[in-house]
Amino acid sequence: MKILVFAGSTRQQSFNRQLAATAAAMARAAGAAVTQLELAELDIPLYNADLEARGTPADVMRLKRLLLEHPAWLICSPEYNGSYTALLKNTIDWASSPVKGDPAWSQGTESFEGKVVGLLSASPGALGGLRSLSHLNPLLVNLQCWVAPQQFALGNAGQAFDANGTLLDPAQRRGVQAVVEQVLWASARLQN
Repeated sequence: MKILVFAGSTRQQSFNRQLAATAAAMARAAGAAVTQLELAELDIPLYNADLEARGTPADVMRLKRLLLEHPAWLICSPEYNGSYTALLKNTIDWASSPVKGDPAWSQGTESFEGKVVGLLSASPGALGGLRSLSHLNPLLVNLQCWVAPQQFALGNAGQAFDANGTLLDPAQRRGVQAVVEQVLWASARLQN
């Protein structure tokens, strides 16, 4: 099973990037072929229809192909002002936009339809970024993704990881594991 894992943050010491690394390691241990995507490595401008009319950027096409090639995704979403990040929204807006003149990409939801998506979040606050997930969920459902009901929000993330980025609390590790397992289970059944 191929699974794509990424965080909606580019900050070097991002708790969500650490959480994404934890989830990726668990997916690998479960036998999945994991691709970890770092959004900072993509040159994706702020979405602008005038810019798009001049041609879809190369890294947007790379992103579209990555999303399409992976039947399962794990997204770790930071919470900014009670919602997901502008980076994550911009990434989704570009990835879901049709490519004019290209029949293979004429439908914007091509990279999204039928994908099984697990949502996780991490935050220094007590709720762990849970509100970002409640906003991200309907966006992905609207794009025809199957969002796993099992989700995980890591509260007090500043104290949750050791110096090596390992999640310290066994109960929190089980919470991440539950999302990973449900995504892999559902994806295996929906792809057959």
